[in-house]
Amino acid sequence: MWKRLRLTLEMIKFEHSIFALPFALTGGLLAFRESRFAVPHWPWILLWIVVAMVAARSAAMAFNRLVDADIDLRNPRTRNRHVPAKLVSTDFGWAFVAGASFVFLLAARQLNTLCFWLSPVALAIVFSYSFTKRFTSFSHMVLGLALGIAPAAAWIAVRGSLDWRILFLTAAVMFWTAGFDIIYSCQDFEFDSGEGLFSMPRLMGVRRALILARLLHVAMVWCLIFLGVALQLGTLSLVGIGAVAALLIYEHSLVKATDLSRVDAAFFTMNGWVSVLFFCFWAADIFLSRSYATRY
Repeated sequence: MWKRLRLTLEMIKFEHSIFALPFALTGGLLAFRESRFAVPHWPWILLWIVVAMVAARSAAMAFNRLVDADIDLRNPRTRNRHVPAKLVSTDFGWAFVAGASFVFLLAARQLNTLCFWLSPVALAIVFSYSFTKRFTSFSHMVLGLALGIAPAAAWIAVRGSLDWRILFLTAAVMFWTAGFDIIYSCQDFEFDSGEGLFSMPRLMGVRRALILARLLHVAMVWCLIFLGVALQLGTLSLVGIGAVAALLIYEHSLVKATDLSRVDAAFFTMNGWVSVLFFCFWAADIFLSRSYATRY
């Protein structure tokens, strides 16, 4: 049992939950800031946000691996993944999806009524991505939306309602995710073309797809700037945006249409740093502004 669970967590790359989790936590902290931190039991709320985020991602990743098992088996790059390699059985995989989904629903119920009622919608969005590559080249944007709803959901978890300003962060995460997913999918250009699967590299060619990824990341930076202005954040948030922009520039320098050998470094390493550094700077800005407001 424990071995199968360990293999399943390995299959879904559980450690990569760090990609979108910092953005969800930032959405929660911004909501606390707008509430002047006058929210009872706020550490528990943050804890349940983390549980909900990790559970939803785990369910979605396992779902994706199961739905794509036949495609992964035919793709030389992915045929050694756990399901096609029969390291994880489909029965155990579906049981894991059900268990992670239940934990997500439980966490949503612990947050507030609106979160609970919206939780099936959130699951539908994160599960739907797995099918989109079969009929639309905009599958990257659907994946972006699946991660992008996290900060908005965290805002709702704290405030019990949605504020239009947090949608700038949703858009930023959506553009960021779509951009790096396009970079990652360039590896499968030939396979997708042969299988009739949809992606931006197949639609536009690798070179133009990489240009689109850059434009999406420029859009992400602008969305973060608009969010900072809308919420009247301080200098540290701007420094954080600058750090994100610098990392994205370096990320794109690693990948060229004629050389995709460093895609993994661009995809896994750099995007992990993007989310973590963004959270550190914005969290520091939020807590310092709270400290200043309390003092004066």
